[in-house]
Amino acid sequence: METNNTLKHPSGSEYQLVVGEGTYVLRDDFHLATPPPHPSEAPPPNLNPLATTPAPPTSGIKLSIVVISPRKVTPHLYSVNTRTSERSNLATYSIKESEKESRESHETLGDEVQFPPYSNGTYGKAPAFGAENMLLTPIAGKDALKRKKPKNNIIKSNSSYVSRVIPHEAMAKRLQERNPEGLFAFANINRAFQWLDITTNNMFKAEHLTKILFTKAHVLCHDVNDLTKSTSHLDVIMGTSTADIIWYEPHSQKYARLNKNVLWILFQTETSAENIKGMINASPISSIRWIPGSENLFLASHTDGTLLVYDKEREDAAFAPEENGTSTPEKNGDTGDIRHLHINKSVNSKNQKSNPVASWKISNQRINAFAFSPDSRHLAVVSEDGSLRVIDYLKEVLVDLYTSYYGGLMCVCWSPDGKYVLTGGQDDLVTIWSLAERQIVARCPGHHSWVTAVAFDPWRCDERNYRFGSVGEDCRLLLWDFNVGMLHRPKAASVRQRGSMSSHLPLTRNRTESQATARIRSNSSLTTNSAEGEETIEHAVESRTRTAELPPVMSKLVDPDPLCWIGFEEDCIITSCDE
Repeated sequence: METNNTLKHPSGSEYQLVVGEGTYVLRDDFHLATPPPHPSEAPPPNLNPLATTPAPPTSGIKLSIVVISPRKVTPHLYSVNTRTSERSNLATYSIKESEKESRESHETLGDEVQFPPYSNGTYGKAPAFGAENMLLTPIAGKDALKRKKPKNNIIKSNSSYVSRVIPHEAMAKRLQERNPEGLFAFANINRAFQWLDITTNNMFKAEHLTKILFTKAHVLCHDVNDLTKSTSHLDVIMGTSTADIIWYEPHSQKYARLNKNVLWILFQTETSAENIKGMINASPISSIRWIPGSENLFLASHTDGTLLVYDKEREDAAFAPEENGTSTPEKNGDTGDIRHLHINKSVNSKNQKSNPVASWKISNQRINAFAFSPDSRHLAVVSEDGSLRVIDYLKEVLVDLYTSYYGGLMCVCWSPDGKYVLTGGQDDLVTIWSLAERQIVARCPGHHSWVTAVAFDPWRCDERNYRFGSVGEDCRLLLWDFNVGMLHRPKAASVRQRGSMSSHLPLTRNRTESQATARIRSNSSLTTNSAEGEETIEHAVESRTRTAELPPVMSKLVDPDPLCWIGFEEDCIITSCDE
């Protein structure tokens, strides 16, 4: 039986977050209806409480927040665009307290003021992914400027893959009357996918615009294309537990399936499990993202440790690694973990008639998350083997490999200026990595269980000050303030004499030397544009006694269920939980 979303507005001190800039008050408490299992997959009664029953993987409630017309805001600190950085063509930002404050002549590039959030378009232009392969160039035609949509109507579909589609009865009217500066939210909850309008003062915000129920597939991840969004068009991709990928356009209610299951082998066991084979890759999809600057290409990570680039408009075909791929990657001891990137199919391949566009094997264990850098040149990938890999995905080269303190890494994100990467993992730590200096900067203790999501607050970040947040399975939201000035204070003397938060960071940070580093030291920095023959640097794990620690500025138990997602908007913080 289907249930409806509910919206509450609880009040009281237990629903407030007190931070340096003021107090956050809980504005909306959504309960998104979790769909029951489909009748065809109802599990049999299990009389043994210790028995385990195979079930589709789930990922909790993952959100995508979309603003069609970005709001013009005036931040507290004005960020003046400077082009003095040589790092990956990134712009750096100087901070002034008001628009009238003067600047050094070499810092100023006119009167243009850059407002957060920082989008990919505000940084140095990177070449398009696959630009050197003419086979990937879109064919110009009379409909070249028209947004292409999927072919199949999901409401009228007779596919058994889709169980039910429930559009709001007044969806067209709501879309016509809504504020274009308001917030759309897309949410995946097990086998349901919802499209919501959560604009402030919207009296119907608890009511979905569209709700899709799949038969057996659980939606694990999704993404919205920022490049193609408009008031009448949105390109959404979803990754599922059955390895299918759904390309969905919500305004027209059209959809298409990629990596489509072509073989369903049913075999009888005590639990009547299923063996589902995907055409290209049969393993569930753990994360999916549109490639920055591309209308058609997106990247999906599969739980078998493979990264695949798909084109939403290309047909699928049975895939086998190409013979001209890279040599066999190195192995790590007896674990069989792949330590370096292995190219099964290059983006420069001459065989581009069908998906995948590219295929990279980076691990034999699950990839948990990945994130594109703001300059659209690098990819940070975290996996169950405890590795953070930084890949120059334009050149298909793994350039840095870091390892967690212990356990797998669960989540990753970049700072708005691309200088730092955050990871969270099974060691209950948030870790700050410097990509310019290619080393760990600080570990951030504060969680009491696995860290499941990290994100920067772009409205409170500038060239030297960073605000970021994290959530975890301990049901807590933590906020952190990080200032690069902390990195230049003596460590040993400060720890012995004062023990203050800012003194726990070393005066100088020399690159960690190890046998691996000495063996494959790179001749060029990650953030320079040198590159031919760039080699991987494999970094040893830094001891906790030698690594700075950064405490949170706020820690709050915000939900009785484990948290799995965090996002920042100009006027609010949004979190979601597993249940």
